[in-house]
Amino acid sequence: MRKSSLLLIFLSIFSLAASAQLQAYKKGLASFEKGYYDLAVNDLLKVKEIDASQEAKLNYTIAESYRLSNRWIESISFYAEAIAKGVDDPDAVFHYAYALKANEQYDLALAQFRKYIGLKTSNKTYNEWANREVNTLQIVDLLKEKNAELNFRNLKEINTEGSEFSPLIYKGKLVFSASRKQKTYSNGLPFLGIYGAKVNADLTSIGEASLFSDAIFDSERNEGTPAFSPDGKTVIFARSNSGKRKDVSPDVDLYISRLAPSTGWTEPILVSASDSASWDGCPAFSGDGKTLYFASNRAGGSGGMDLYRVNMDASGRFGNPANMGKALNTPGDEMFPYVSKEGKLYFASDGHPGLGKLDLFVAERRSGKISVENMGLPYNSSMDDFGLSSDENGNLFFSSNRRGGMGDDDIYFYQAPPKEELAENIDPLKGDSDGENGENEVAMKTVNYFLEGTIKEKEANLVADAKISIYKISGGFEELDTETKSDAAGAFGPIRLSEDTDYLIIVEKPEYLTKREGFTMYGRTIPQILLRKPVTDTTFTTEIIVDKLFVGKTFVLENIYYDLNKADIRADAAVELDKLVQILIDNPKIKIELGSHTDVRGTDMYNLRLSQRRADSAIEYIISRGIERGRLTAQGYGEEELIVEFAKTEEEHQVNRRTEFKVTDLGTSTEEVN
Repeated sequence: MRKSSLLLIFLSIFSLAASAQLQAYKKGLASFEKGYYDLAVNDLLKVKEIDASQEAKLNYTIAESYRLSNRWIESISFYAEAIAKGVDDPDAVFHYAYALKANEQYDLALAQFRKYIGLKTSNKTYNEWANREVNTLQIVDLLKEKNAELNFRNLKEINTEGSEFSPLIYKGKLVFSASRKQKTYSNGLPFLGIYGAKVNADLTSIGEASLFSDAIFDSERNEGTPAFSPDGKTVIFARSNSGKRKDVSPDVDLYISRLAPSTGWTEPILVSASDSASWDGCPAFSGDGKTLYFASNRAGGSGGMDLYRVNMDASGRFGNPANMGKALNTPGDEMFPYVSKEGKLYFASDGHPGLGKLDLFVAERRSGKISVENMGLPYNSSMDDFGLSSDENGNLFFSSNRRGGMGDDDIYFYQAPPKEELAENIDPLKGDSDGENGENEVAMKTVNYFLEGTIKEKEANLVADAKISIYKISGGFEELDTETKSDAAGAFGPIRLSEDTDYLIIVEKPEYLTKREGFTMYGRTIPQILLRKPVTDTTFTTEIIVDKLFVGKTFVLENIYYDLNKADIRADAAVELDKLVQILIDNPKIKIELGSHTDVRGTDMYNLRLSQRRADSAIEYIISRGIERGRLTAQGYGEEELIVEFAKTEEEHQVNRRTEFKVTDLGTSTEEVN
């Protein structure tokens, strides 16, 4: 056979292989967009060769698929590769840091969280969370020193390779949630259901697990985390959607069922306090059965899942749910609440100082304040630890996917020694345990917090004599707290700060663009475990970069993108244009030109006209927000000034479809400048 024929065969085989990998790539991306993360991973891992421009996206999508299916350890190498290839999503750094923490690579995680903070992204939730993690990772060794020295054993009689979690004792049964239904969800995993196994008092005898109730069973939905009222006659549990159009909710809701004397559990109905637009789950009753605690990601929370409480009357009617506040809730997830016989509130969180992902915490009221304490070892690990409960004998149960288990989430059990008498079951965090005269209060050590900072230009030039106004933010309102100026070295402070408070720092100086920068004390409180003195002073530092103004100074507005061939202001663009509106309000004398740019698709004349329409559209939006038209000029540049000159992908074209603003007039006379 001639060499040319061999070459043709080789090229043909290579072409087929490349085509197959391209199809696997497209199929994987499509599965990811639909939320089929396991399918996405299976296809994307087949892609061994791909255009260099897609390498970052390929690795990032695999990493995200692992993360979103709760396989953090597997995501680590793909996040690292995506970042090395220049992925443009700064959240990749945050998730990479968190995955490293879950793998107990604490030093590397600390470096990555610091890197993320240094990026100064606009993601307030992740910035606050990253600051919390920086503090946490510096006390991991201290957290590990706390050890209850209890012997928990894996409940192998119940656990399987699947998921078993949220155990509790109800009328001689161990009731738990498990992935055991016959049908599988779109991600390929079995649906969750509620199951039970008969047990004796010391759990030396465990029967075969079976479905808890035919009435509380839907073969095409996830169901789990039941909570029983103190009298045992009411159960509230979480039920997900089935993926069908008839579903009332697109996510997870709370359902209620009652125990009828002759017929058993009634047909579950939706709890009125559940928000159909949100994820609501992990219910728990208070000791008197009059309050329901649950987790939700509804609007108005602190970030991810928050803990809420809602009152319930004797007839089963619910009031309005209330967020339990930032003493408990963080930018992360707070879930799986449980009220013990002693009236303590236990819950799982990945936002409070912990060893890895979800850790178990206990909340108590001390000296008039809610104190949240990590439960330490052996309750917690670097993985998910959650779903704690106890029975009337003081036996303890919780769930974990820690290393050494039988599969996914497993149930762990501790048999308590006999107790003479258990405390009365009361409602947590109401101060009852403090005593009327405070005789049971635990003395809290005090910390005085301060802020120091430096004002400088991007070129590292220090900015002296800048006016600095610091506002407290509460309930959406700004209250002036402190006014000061930077010294000859561009420094300011120290300024006294309050715990659990958001601040706004405004820096002003002639010839400079007024700068707004937030600073939060949430997540910065030093844990009591670290304090050695009755009173401790600690100072935080910040560096604020300001831009010097001159005619012709140009600023790129991030994320002001347009759909192909359209000039409409998208919702994401409106958010960014509002930031420009704030700049114009803070700098009332400047005038600007707003320039719009297109990609290369379309003729030169069409793109020029399209960019002008886009610039005009942005100007009209800004005017609608109260800015005078006379301060604004719209200019379309078409495809004349490309950032990515040879754009191929839609992402690259979108970068070229950008908006910038340029200062055209400082609004000051020569005398004023001098």
